[in-house]
Amino acid sequence: MASVRKHITKSVVDAMKPDEIIWDTKLIGFGVRYQRRDKVFVYKCRIGNRQRWFAIGKYGQPWTVAEAGNRVKVIQGDIAKDLDPAAIRDDRVSNPTLRQAGAIFFETVVSKRRKATQVLYNDFLNRLIYPKLGDVKVSQIKFSDIALFHYGLRKTPITANRVIASMSALFSWCERCGLRPKHSNPVQGVEKFPEKSKERFLSPRELARLGIALARAERNNTESIFALASIRLLIFTGCRRNEILELQWKDVKIERAMFLLTETKTGARPVYLSAPALSVLAGLPKVSKNPFVIVGDKEGQRLVNLRKPWLRICKVARLRGVRIHDLRHSFASVGVNGGASLPIIGKLLGHAKSSTTEKYAHLAADPVRAVNEAMGNQIAAMLIGRKGSVVKLHSAAREGILES
Repeated sequence: MASVRKHITKSVVDAMKPDEIIWDTKLIGFGVRYQRRDKVFVYKCRIGNRQRWFAIGKYGQPWTVAEAGNRVKVIQGDIAKDLDPAAIRDDRVSNPTLRQAGAIFFETVVSKRRKATQVLYNDFLNRLIYPKLGDVKVSQIKFSDIALFHYGLRKTPITANRVIASMSALFSWCERCGLRPKHSNPVQGVEKFPEKSKERFLSPRELARLGIALARAERNNTESIFALASIRLLIFTGCRRNEILELQWKDVKIERAMFLLTETKTGARPVYLSAPALSVLAGLPKVSKNPFVIVGDKEGQRLVNLRKPWLRICKVARLRGVRIHDLRHSFASVGVNGGASLPIIGKLLGHAKSSTTEKYAHLAADPVRAVNEAMGNQIAAMLIGRKGSVVKLHSAAREGILES
């Protein structure tokens, strides 16, 4: 294995060749080896009359050059205190802190998940969890620790609930690895904060105003055709925002009236396209050397931020407090009110669990309520001697659906 001496930096590690080892010129004993497919940080030193090697970890998350260098300095400090780094390492492996276990959990489990999931876990771990519990041994964390931690996030209840859900996954992994006894997950039993539903459904009148605003922006060329197309596709498909923004032409199957989402929140799934959705796609140009359907300002890139165009459109349409995600809720509400079953709506929206779709269940009662109202009015008219008109059930139900 070829050996050279250089100051180890990210660019130096990135440029390494297989079977090469580089020793740092500043931090003595600190090195990185390119063996097989992995670049591994190491530390070599002498303890007494023996030469010792310590494997720090593979290059990448979480072992950056800086993190590996810091780890070497910790080992050097332990040696200076006449402590046995190997014994400390063994204890760290068998009885790690939450920070140490979390780093391995992230590298071996979370790194295989969607990019958005990785970003979320990274934020929760480093911003919220590690500052409070990172230095506590995994085996010593109790239910009361988690309950107090959760309570400390009470001002942001939704975030608090999501954080302990991620912690539950981490502790379940710790159990599987033998770092905690079976069935000892300290998150179990923590009562989540109530979450206020944010579902907002656009009424037919609001959808009409939105349609007018989109047409006006297109006519006056005040918004890019790609921003307008993305909003229309969200309306017609019920997709999540990034499912549309990250859509590539290779996944669009016009002849089958569908596109295939290979990576979504719930895994790969097909999205079926109605005639209006197909019309939107037909009106979009394919930009050379850009694989995305919704093209951004930078060459070869997609549109990243839809928030500003959406806010301008909402202002013209006189829509207050409407989020882009509410277009997904509105798509579902139209389907339920039109008689579609909840399982079908769940399929269209790509819900992994039926319980997620059940929040739309109350909408299915609206047509029944409209018919009941019409029949009650007819009976009331009869009771006071007026001639009751024939109740047209289908029209009554439709009026109930369309009333804004």
